[in-house]
Amino acid sequence: MKNSVRSFSLCVKSYDQVVTCLRQPSQGPTFGIKGGAAGGGYSQVIPMDEFNLHMTGDIHAITAANNLLAAAIDTKAKRFARLDIDPESITWRRVMDVNDRFLRKISIGEGPDEKGMVRETGFDISVASEIMAVLALTTSLSDMRERLGKMVVGNSRAGEPVTADDLGVGGALTVLMKDAINPTLMQTLEGTPVLVHAGPFANIAHGNSSVVADKIALKLVGPGGFVVTEAGFGADIGTEKFMNIKCRYSGLTPQCAIIVATIRALKMHGEPLDRAYTTENVALVEAGCINLARHVANTKAYGVNVVVAVNMFSTDTEAELNAVRDAALAAGAFDAVVCTHHAHGGKGAVDLGLAVQRACENVNQPLKFLYPLDIGIKDKIEAIAKSYGASGVEYSELAEKQIEMYTKQGFSGLPICMAKTQYSFSHNAASKGAPSGFMLPIRDVRASIGAGFIYPLVGTMSTMPGLPTRPCFYEIDLDTATGKVIGLS
Repeated sequence: MKNSVRSFSLCVKSYDQVVTCLRQPSQGPTFGIKGGAAGGGYSQVIPMDEFNLHMTGDIHAITAANNLLAAAIDTKAKRFARLDIDPESITWRRVMDVNDRFLRKISIGEGPDEKGMVRETGFDISVASEIMAVLALTTSLSDMRERLGKMVVGNSRAGEPVTADDLGVGGALTVLMKDAINPTLMQTLEGTPVLVHAGPFANIAHGNSSVVADKIALKLVGPGGFVVTEAGFGADIGTEKFMNIKCRYSGLTPQCAIIVATIRALKMHGEPLDRAYTTENVALVEAGCINLARHVANTKAYGVNVVVAVNMFSTDTEAELNAVRDAALAAGAFDAVVCTHHAHGGKGAVDLGLAVQRACENVNQPLKFLYPLDIGIKDKIEAIAKSYGASGVEYSELAEKQIEMYTKQGFSGLPICMAKTQYSFSHNAASKGAPSGFMLPIRDVRASIGAGFIYPLVGTMSTMPGLPTRPCFYEIDLDTATGKVIGLS
């Protein structure tokens, strides 16, 4: 197990042993809209600056490997007739770990030595690379080597898939990734061990911390311990992909799912009013709880107990908190607990921990997948769309063509990884609450064969984010007297 730059002891208290598994943050959102992802207040992973920045360089390794493969593709397409790559079919894109909307569509091969090889392509953010997904879903070094070699980058003119191994670069990719397969050991402010590994986005990838980290953590805590692992965003994205993709490849089954809610977020889903976020408005909270109820119901459908953690803000009132708790229980949650760990650290989440322990001890049904693997690609997409509340799915001409091609190539047995906005159950980020009866538009369908899933692009979802109006980099600086980073959160 790889240590972070600063070393520390692995300490577990005399009560039930716990290890947390988290994804590594991307520098795109860190300098863009988030400003960091280490937690907050007295509930943080430390050292926070290293966690949010380069850490041990895993994302840089992914970037290097991804772009080596991109270079190999264009070199082979130009010089090696044996593979007969159709340039129009190339799906592999270059990546960088920065939000840069101006790289979403570019032209390459414009140099004087690349005559006749001009084509349109684009950049994705590094954490959207299939290599990141491979890292998060792999189970061993040999499995990672096999997955990297199987990655499909395009097709021959005869319609056959072309892989990284066909290009002769699979081994080199593995060499670049050989250290990245090791999780980084960090800790919370209170000394609880945290394994940080991989960082696939949940809106444009499968959004879960790694299988390797989970399995190491389970071995460390033993039969009586607990592993808390991350699934990004809500039941429609992180949880759905955790159950239908990650659990299938890891063979692991969760006993409990914790859904995190806040009064502010629920008010937003209840048609926000002026000053509604900071003044009591129980009716607005109750209206917004329709969103929470669908997250609870969708998660319960997998056969796991659901505990709702209500992260308390200083402006929340007892009546508002009670309204959320009542709504969560009415929707079928095992329990709903008000938490103050931001202000009080572990002491503020004791009741949550006890509720989770009880939930894990009261599991009485097996894991249920949303769909079987032996149905068609469209059938799987439509099963997921139905869980969002959609009445149907609309496919673009390109999406229809891609689905037909992947089915013909024998990839229809893979699970689905929807690239969709995290702000709504639908494709429309402005559609709050629990929308229903809408048609879900599928713009494109791509394949991550090495990682092991098909991923449709829903609506206008982009795999390269842009910067907000006022990016967080305005607040980030270095104290040159102490060497400390300031402005991260």
